Amino acid sequence: MNIIIIISDTLRRDHLGLYGNTWIHTPYLDRFARRCVVFDRAYCGSFPTIPHRTDVMTGRYCFTYTDWAPLARDIPVLSQVLAKAGYLTYMIVDTPHMIRDGFYFDRGFTGWQWIRGQENDRYLTAPAGVELPCSPEKLRETTRTVTQYLRNTSLRQHEDDYFAPMTMRAAEHWLERNYKQKPFFLYVDTFDPHEPWDPPQHYTDMYDPGYQGEEVIYPVYGPATYLTAAELKHTRALYAGEVTMVDRAVGRLLQKIEDLGLFNDTLIIFTTDHGFYIGEHNLTGKVVMLYEEVCHIPLMVHLPRGEGARRSASLIQPADIMPTLVELTGAEDPATMQGKSLAPLLQGSEHALREVAVSSWAIIHEPRERAPLATDPYTWFEQARGLKPSTVNDGEWALICGARDVEPELYHLPSDPAQERNVFAQHLDEAKRLHAAYIEFLESVGTSDEFVARRRQLPGA
Repeated sequence: MNIIIIISDTLRRDHLGLYGNTWIHTPYLDRFARRCVVFDRAYCGSFPTIPHRTDVMTGRYCFTYTDWAPLARDIPVLSQVLAKAGYLTYMIVDTPHMIRDGFYFDRGFTGWQWIRGQENDRYLTAPAGVELPCSPEKLRETTRTVTQYLRNTSLRQHEDDYFAPMTMRAAEHWLERNYKQKPFFLYVDTFDPHEPWDPPQHYTDMYDPGYQGEEVIYPVYGPATYLTAAELKHTRALYAGEVTMVDRAVGRLLQKIEDLGLFNDTLIIFTTDHGFYIGEHNLTGKVVMLYEEVCHIPLMVHLPRGEGARRSASLIQPADIMPTLVELTGAEDPATMQGKSLAPLLQGSEHALREVAVSSWAIIHEPRERAPLATDPYTWFEQARGLKPSTVNDGEWALICGARDVEPELYHLPSDPAQERNVFAQHLDEAKRLHAAYIEFLESVGTSDEFVARRRQLPGA
């Protein structure tokens, strides 16, 4: 069995047709979903980008013992385990954080390719000056990220010059040359639709034609009050355009897989790390509280021979990917994984893997005393970034909690899917139940007593 994992960064679940979206064009992923086991209750684990990839590669919940950090060299990783089992392993990424500055995510791969220039990758040095698409105070990291990104993308001419198309095209080329070397494990990681958002104009025009104002391609994280209604609408259109561009690029790769006759003997996983707020909860960015827009993620798995296409309501997390592949391939279990194998679910069972899914920032930091946050976005973000809450979700209730610096919030998802009514005070019993499950989970994965102790008390309960 061959294996292909495709990760698209910051792809909101509710922006895909297969999860109910009606206004964004995602025909290729929607069609692919009809050949997959689609998980309706997949939630991110460790948050954000690098912690998520660490969960995928190690089968562990790294938020319990580290933060945004290089891939540890003393923990077995998926690529190593599969290589030992006889797999040809290859990685293609344009997500720069995985490769640069010694982050070591190429460990265990027979070969790898980095598509250069995404976000603040120190790639091109000319042109020295670039024209910003909006007022600089509306942009996050104007000099370090946006200016460098515009410099990196200054030579674009066609859609094929954009990152997601380039990355998926590189995967197509690798398959054309290597598809007969079986079994293989191909890992493909594109940063799109992560900001900056600048899809080809025809994609943006699908969602906000005729717009003449400023384009806020990398919005400041925090309260969305700095954007006009028209700017916010256009920001959503820019993001939607990126989603459609990613859909078409991935669709082209899926077609190549089919053209090469690989669908019947290849397991294909498509997922993301988290979402993004574009005005929801009056926020822009992926900041502080992990609401549904951020922590509820898409996940679909195509089985060889197309067996078992259906939907599953079991609670799933990224740490489950490695145990699943170890079991299905018969690779040697490294005995370090904390996730649970999805193999029974993929083979038709629908038993519950877990009581709750836990999505979280790193919990290793010393908590602070609670204080009101500022109203302007810059000061707000600097104050709020120190908060490291967790979301505990059982599919019906979602509890957001942490240490003493986090005011708990509780939401009943069936009656309040947009999480607009915090019912913590009215349903303390449910909050306590979820909090107890949270502490039990932390202990079950061997979290340091020091970190658990900071969270044993649920403020306000």
